[in-house]
Amino acid sequence: MADSKQNSLRYLPLTVGVIGGTMLMANRLLTPILSESQARSDVVGVILSAVLILVTLLWEQIQPRTPEAVILEGTEQFELTADLPETIRTELAWASHLLLTNTVTKSLVLYYNDQIILRRGVFGEKKAFNLGAIAKRVLETQKAVYLVTLKVYPGRVEFDYLPENTQGIICQPVGSKGLLVLGTNIPRSYTKQDENWVAALAEKLAITLENT
Repeated sequence: MADSKQNSLRYLPLTVGVIGGTMLMANRLLTPILSESQARSDVVGVILSAVLILVTLLWEQIQPRTPEAVILEGTEQFELTADLPETIRTELAWASHLLLTNTVTKSLVLYYNDQIILRRGVFGEKKAFNLGAIAKRVLETQKAVYLVTLKVYPGRVEFDYLPENTQGIICQPVGSKGLLVLGTNIPRSYTKQDENWVAALAEKLAITLENT
């Protein structure tokens, strides 16, 4: 209902401009003798109508389009390493639940100490973790990488353990030994606040895992 009202208001200048221009043209055609004052009024009216139409067209150009969500190819899965202490398993389950329910994340993998200790969300059949160039750089620099629209990055092939049509990825270091990889079904969808929150959560998990 709110979106429909916003769309109506957005196109109001265009509607008024078209109606005004049409009425001016009709008035000009129906007037047998045109006075100087009417000619000046018509010029002003045409300019105002053109401005109203132009405002709508410019607004359409500058308004960002909402990215379209896709349905990820795969099934819901939840795998957690069994040989971890119960307290850590509980914390990992809690953290992954928060990410899946409070952000646009649809798939997440926690790679730590040369093994996958957590997979949760939508996944295909492949499970092997590929420590590619992007992941290695994140570990080396200890700086997260956010691939906002995955399909435009040639390096996306290293994330083939996520659903094939994953739209965006955050690759976040978890201390010096781990990586938290988050996948979403909407391009350009993680906000700066999301990134900061993911970083803080990764720091908490790193402390927990290092004290295992």
